[in-house]
Amino acid sequence: MTGSGIKAAVEWLTSVAPDPAACRWEWERSPRGIALLPAGRRWDVLILPGELGYPTLDVLTRLIDRPGPVLSDFGDARLGFFVPPGTVARWVGTGVRGAGRGTWIVVPHPGRAAAGPVRWLIPPDGSGTLTDATLLELAMHEAAGGAAAGE
Repeated sequence: MTGSGIKAAVEWLTSVAPDPAACRWEWERSPRGIALLPAGRRWDVLILPGELGYPTLDVLTRLIDRPGPVLSDFGDARLGFFVPPGTVARWVGTGVRGAGRGTWIVVPHPGRAAAGPVRWLIPPDGSGTLTDATLLELAMHEAAGGAAAGE
């Protein structure tokens, strides 16, 4: 990602912080390069176990050029897909956790190499692109079907 893309991504992410300037200041000076940001304003996050999340991401990237941002936690045990706000409140699937309104998520700086507990698999581009929840669900079903068939 270019410098202007990183700047746009930082602006987009920190726009949800209670104090965006303080968030940017802390984020850029923290040795781990992470911030705690509220979900449910510009995005929700659906959190899939890694064994389902990685195949789902593979399916998504075959279906569309660029899904919305995707995080992976330390050890790749879970993947977080950024989806439109309000998705978590309507989500019915089992085995998937959600971060929506009233919750906070750990977010790494989009322009730094992974040094903390989370990393970007697909960083935000600053445009506000999110993964469509219906498309994500379809990709999850295809990924789960492939796993069940032993692919």
